[in-house]
Amino acid sequence: MFEDTEAPGNVPLRLSEYIRVLKLTRKPTREEFSVIAKVAGAGILLIGFIGFIIYLLISVIPGWFK
Repeated sequence: MFEDTEAPGNVPLRLSEYIRVLKLTRKPTREEFSVIAKVAGAGILLIGFIGFIIYLLISVIPGWFK
């Protein structure tokens, strides 16, 4: 049905390929989910810390040199 249609930007929509990938997926175990959640949380904290450091460099530190 959707085999020959294309989305904007000439991206082919191949429904059968998506179905094939979905058939290979499985629900993660509790341990796998826990590890993924910890890694994602650590990444969020790291990005937040980097953003805070950039905020300090841009807004607070230039005031010291006046």
